Order: sequence, then C-alpha cells, then structure tokens
Amino acid sequence: MTNPVKNVAVLKGGISAEREVSLRTGAGVAKALSSLGYFVTEVDVTSKEFQLPEGTEFAFISLHGTFGEDGELQQILENRGVPYNGSGPEASRVAFEKLEAKAKFEKAKVPTAKSDLWHPGLFWKTPYVLKPVAQGSSVGVFRVFEEREVAKASMEAQEMGCEFMIEEMIIGSEFTVGVLGAEALPSIEIKPEGGFYDYQHKYTAGATSYLCPAPISDDLEKQLRSLAVRAHQALGCKVYSRVDFMVNAQQEPFVLEVNTIPGMTETSLLPKAAIQAGMTYAQLCDRILKLSLEGKV
Repeated sequence: MTNPVKNVAVLKGGISAEREVSLRTGAGVAKALSSLGYFVTEVDVTSKEFQLPEGTEFAFISLHGTFGEDGELQQILENRGVPYNGSGPEASRVAFEKLEAKAKFEKAKVPTAKSDLWHPGLFWKTPYVLKPVAQGSSVGVFRVFEEREVAKASMEAQEMGCEFMIEEMIIGSEFTVGVLGAEALPSIEIKPEGGFYDYQHKYTAGATSYLCPAPISDDLEKQLRSLAVRAHQALGCKVYSRVDFMVNAQQEPFVLEVNTIPGMTETSLLPKAAIQAGMTYAQLCDRILKLSLEGKV
C-alpha cells in the first residue's frame, strides 16, 4: 500500500525531565517508519523555537512530559498547518493536567481515586500519594503511608517548586491499557520488583516485570478495556493513548491517568500490547500515522 505522505519529521528529545526517554522513543519510531519507506528526518527539539525540515508533510511527536504532551507543541504544529500524531491541543492539555482530567472522569462516571489540590498543612488521612499536577513518568511522586512520613514528603514536594495534588492511595495491582482508534489493546499487568512503579522502575532494565496478556479474569479484562476507551473519550483524545489503572483487593479498577504520547521504544508498553494483538512495532507506528491523518478517534 502506498504511504499517504513521504516526508516525516520525528520530533524527539525535548526540554522536559523525560528528555532521555523521548530520545529513545524518537529513534525507535524513526527506524520503524524508515523501514516502511517513509523519508524520515529526526529533529532533536532543544527549545520551543524548533525548526522543521523544508517539505515536512507530517510531524511524529515523540516528546514526553512538558512541551510534548501538554498541548503546547500540538498548538504550534496546528498554527503551522503541519499534521501530527495523536490528540489535539485541548485534549492533550487536559490529560496532562491531572486534576482537570479527573474532573472529566468523574463527569463521565469513570472510576478514579479521590484527589484534591495540595498545599502545605492540608490534612488527609494516610495512606495517600503526593504528585505534581502536571508531570509524567512518575517524576516527583511521593507515597505517604504513615503520619511520620508527612513532614518529609511535604518538604520535598515544596522543594520541587511546582503545583502538587493529593490522591487517595489505591492498594493493589497496577495495569495499563493501550487504546488505538476506538478499540482497547490487551491489558498489561505491571509488577515492580519492590517499591512502586516510579521513574527508576520504569527505565531500569529488570526492575519491573510486565505480564501481557495479564493473568486476570475475562471479566476484569473486559472492564479494563471498556474503561480505557471511556477514559480516552472522556478527555476528547484521538487516535491513541495509554490508560493507567490501579485495581484494589476487591477487583475494582480505578483510572489514574491517560498518557497521550505514551512511550514508543520497541520495548515500551503500548508496543508490547500491540504485539499481543498481532501487530508489529513498525505496523503500530504506521497505524498511528495513518489514523492521525484520517482524524480518527
């Protein structure tokens, strides 16, 4: 089949705390699209004043975190008239602003952990989680199990200098479900080796096990897939995303967040789920590009 465009710029790197991961995602996407006959130029984005190669017909965003997932880059590409992958500026912004996203989940009756805007001195019964309102890859997440841990977590949160939220801690198992088009991919159970699924566990080889297909009941699998699509749609997301869950001891799932530019290295979670669904890594990249051009939800 003929490719719908020829010249693709893969935007990688970026200016967020997730720059190194974004470089890996971009390299993987560029290699995959090149293997399919696209003429690919890799663009290392080091500032908001980045330039695209002349003749660029499609920008494949591979930037995670700030100025990648938060809608600002999407708006710049819209203003330049350059098609790009995934969700638009507003859906990207809302998904990145976790409290706004949770309000959308609640309105759509998508179960999510209770949360509120945090400030020093706010009292919540433990256990709970402190996390930045707008950040990715579990950067700056503090789990507070006991009252004696409150002061240290509060001090470290204030030192980060960004807006924080407080969230009910769901004790249980963690899962993630990719959404492609209007369908959910097979769920993946995430099992960190001790601790929790923080930045180190995400990006250190052997620190976490990923089970796909997840060893769960058919009923829970159906619930997770259905809720993933509902969460994706509740935020107005398009083309693809990855939805993160916690499932408690009563087998009740809670949506944590929606990632609009999920990791896309060949060993990332969305590609793992796509492989389980019978799709190669290159086919997944191609599908994302084509769905984006078609404007499919």
